Amino acid sequence: VAQKAMPGASLEVIHPTYVYKVVLLGSTSVGKSSLAYRYVKNDFRESLPTVGCSFFTQKLDLETATVNFEIWDTAGQEKYQSVCHLYYRGAHAALLVYDIANKETLNRAKLWLRELEKEFLPDEIVIALVGNKVDLAAEREVTTEEGEEFARTKGLLFMETSAKSNYQVNEIFVAVALELLKREQERASTLSGKSTVDLGESGTRTRCC
Repeated sequence: VAQKAMPGASLEVIHPTYVYKVVLLGSTSVGKSSLAYRYVKNDFRESLPTVGCSFFTQKLDLETATVNFEIWDTAGQEKYQSVCHLYYRGAHAALLVYDIANKETLNRAKLWLRELEKEFLPDEIVIALVGNKVDLAAEREVTTEEGEEFARTKGLLFMETSAKSNYQVNEIFVAVALELLKREQERASTLSGKSTVDLGESGTRTRCC
């Protein structure tokens, strides 16, 4: 369950703040660090491979709530694979990033998905498949349709991005935030729905408990 900031005033109740942990997973050199850096700093840099894990925070003000993202950028190299599960433990969302100009990176993203499926129940985490580096369209090895189709069959969000040209980087994080808030709302409705039913039932029965 997301951490919810304690309301300091009635305004906070109307416009709540949530803290969500987001992990970026994928092969080395698919641009995970560049995506995170572009989103948080609105800048691009060709990053060296991440050692272990990098950490960023970003605040996102939406109409219905404020979202504070804690973004964990994990290393893509094989040697860090065994410890990565420590970083995505307790995550609310995951971005599975692949390079549209490298088919093998999509296969690796599919393996990461299997790891997440072992760790989380389907409704416990929002997963987005992200085809990065659309600025390399001339070298494309993975079609948009292929990414879309895989995401659809697995119930994932899907978007193609470019950290370099700042294409749909903000949009993918906003899409993840909206999906998280939607699930938050659904959980609240389910809980309030249950309490209403319970109250109704107690009214028609003589026993109290």
